[in-house]
Amino acid sequence: MKLQKTIKSEGTITGKGLFGGEDARLIFRPGPENSGIVFVRTDIPEPVRISAVAPNVAERSRRTTLKKGSVRIETVEHCLAAANAMEIDNLVIEVEGPELPAPGSSSEPFFKTFKNIGLVEQQVERKEFVIKEPVSITEGDASIYALPYNNSGLNITYDLDYTGHTGIGRQIFSCLLTPEGFEKNLAPARTFLLEAEAKQFQARGMGKHLSLRDILVINSDGPIKNSYKFPNECVRHKIVDLIGDLTLVGRAVKGRIAAYKSGHSLNQKLAAKLYEAAEKAERREKFGTDAILDIRRIQKILPHRYPFLLVDKVIDIEGDTRIKAVKNVSFNEQFFQGHFPGTPIMPGVLIVEAMAQVSGLLFAQKLEHTGQLAVLLGMDEVKFRKAVVPGDQLVLTAETMRVRKRTAQCLCKATVAGQLVAKAKIKFMLVDDEKL
Repeated sequence: MKLQKTIKSEGTITGKGLFGGEDARLIFRPGPENSGIVFVRTDIPEPVRISAVAPNVAERSRRTTLKKGSVRIETVEHCLAAANAMEIDNLVIEVEGPELPAPGSSSEPFFKTFKNIGLVEQQVERKEFVIKEPVSITEGDASIYALPYNNSGLNITYDLDYTGHTGIGRQIFSCLLTPEGFEKNLAPARTFLLEAEAKQFQARGMGKHLSLRDILVINSDGPIKNSYKFPNECVRHKIVDLIGDLTLVGRAVKGRIAAYKSGHSLNQKLAAKLYEAAEKAERREKFGTDAILDIRRIQKILPHRYPFLLVDKVIDIEGDTRIKAVKNVSFNEQFFQGHFPGTPIMPGVLIVEAMAQVSGLLFAQKLEHTGQLAVLLGMDEVKFRKAVVPGDQLVLTAETMRVRKRTAQCLCKATVAGQLVAKAKIKFMLVDDEKL
C-alpha cells in the first residue's frame, strides 16, 4: 500500500511569468491528507483557492490555466509536472501574481525545489486511477490515447511530427515516469517556439521580457543563439507538459499514454475524461452507484415530484460553485404525448426547467442550514441549439455567477453527447421555505 505524500516544510520560487512577464512569487506549503494540489491566489483582496483538477481548467492557448469564477492562475503545467513526478499528493501553492514564474522555461526549478525541501509520508492510502478501458481523443491530425498497461506505473510515448521543419524534424520518445527518470531525462527540457510563432507572440505583447537564451526559438537550422540540451529536447518538453496536464486527473494515473502531435488542449480533454472516470469508479466503490446524489437524495432536497422532477442523478459537485447532473430522456415521458405526436421533441421550457432544478441543487449546498429555497426569478440569454429527443442523455451543468442575500444567478448549460443543446443565465430569489 502506497501512502500519500506532501512536502516536509515550506519553500519559495520567484520569477516572471512566461507569457505575461509579470513578477510572481510562489510559496509551497504542506497540504493535509486527501486535499490534493491546491493553488491560492493571495495577491487579491480575498484569497481564492483553486484545486488542480480538470473541472477547473480554463481554455487558454498553449498553456494550462486554472480558474474559479473570474480569478485565474496561468501556466501551471511545469509546476504540476514536477509535483506529479515527485509523487506529491497534497500541496498548497500560494501564488502572488496572475501567472506562475517560469525560471528556465522548464520544470527543473520546481523539481529541484521539491527535492531540496524533501517529502514526508502521510497516514492515508494514495489515490490512484488504473486505466482499464481505452480512451481516445482526436482533433484533426493530432491524437492521444489512454490505454491499459501491464506494468503498475505510467508509461508515456510521444510522437512529435515536425517533418516539414528541418530545425526539429520528427522525434519520438518513450519513458516510464519515475522521479529519477524525470529529473535526468525530462525536467531540463525547455519550452520551444518556431521563429514565426515567437514573432507573432511578441507582436501581441507576450513574452517580450524573454531573450533567445531564456527560451528555445527554432528556425530551419535549429535553436537561434542557443543549443539543445538533448538532440530531441522538443519531444521531451512535450512529455513534461503532458505529465503536468495529467495531474489534473486528481490522483496518480497508472497505464499507458500514447500521443501524436498532442498539445495542451488535447491533453486537458483526456485529463477531463480520466477525471470523470476516476470519480465514477470511486463513487461506485463507496456507494454502489456513480451518482453523488441519487434520486432518493435529490427528492430530499428538491420539492418537485412526478411528472415535474427532471433530474435523475448528480454526478459532480464542486462546493457551492459548480454542479453537473443527468436527465435520461425516455419515450415514456408524459410530455411526448403532445409534443409532438409523430415527432417527439423535449420542450425547450422543460430543458430550462431541468437546468433550473440543477441550479437549485447547487444552491442547496449553501442554503442547507438557512431554511431558504431558491425560487426561479428570471432568465436571460436563453438559447436553444439542438433538439432533444427520446434516448438522449441530457447532461446539465450550472456554475454560480453571483450570490447575494436575497438573490442568486447561475450560468447553465445542457449538452447531449458533448454538443451544446441549450444555455441560459437563470436568476433566483432566495426565500424562506415556510413562506411558500
